[in-house]
Amino acid sequence: MSTIDAPLPTAPKLDGPAPHLLVVRAPYYQDVVDGLRDGAARILAEAGATFDVLDVAGALELAGAVRLAVRGSRRYDGFVMLGCVVKGDTDHYDYVCDQAMSGLTQVVLQFGLCLGNGLLTVHTLQQAYDRSRTDGHNKGAEAAAAALVQIKAARWLGAV
Repeated sequence: MSTIDAPLPTAPKLDGPAPHLLVVRAPYYQDVVDGLRDGAARILAEAGATFDVLDVAGALELAGAVRLAVRGSRRYDGFVMLGCVVKGDTDHYDYVCDQAMSGLTQVVLQFGLCLGNGLLTVHTLQQAYDRSRTDGHNKGAEAAAAALVQIKAARWLGAV
C-alpha cells in the first residue's frame, strides 16, 4: 500500500492518564523532519498526550537516544522516532538503514518499549517530502499513532 492509498492516521482512544512520550528526531533533512514532527504532534494532541522533543545527530543515534532515555530519570510511556535516510550512490544507505532499524528493534524488544517508527528510508528526497506532507498523509503521524496503539496495548495487558 502506498502512502497516498493508506487511511489517514487518527489518535486511538486511551483509557487512564494522558500518556507522556519522547519524540526523538534526526533532523539531517530539516524540512522533512519538521513535517514529520508536525504530523506526530497533531496525533499526540488529538490523544491528549504530552511530549518532549530530543534531537540527535543522525539516524544511527536514534536507538542510542532511546536507550539513554530508558536509563535516565525522566519517564516516558512511549517513543516516536523521526528521521530520513535518502539513498545516494554508495552502499552507505544500506548500512545506515539496516543498522538504524535493527537498533530500534533491539531496544524495543530488550526493554519492552512502546515505539512508533517514523524513520523514512527513501530513494529520493521527493519521496520523503511526499511522506511528510501536512495533508494528513504523514509518516510522523503514523508513527505517533503506532506508539499510542502500543501504549494502549501495554495498558490493556497490564504491562505498565
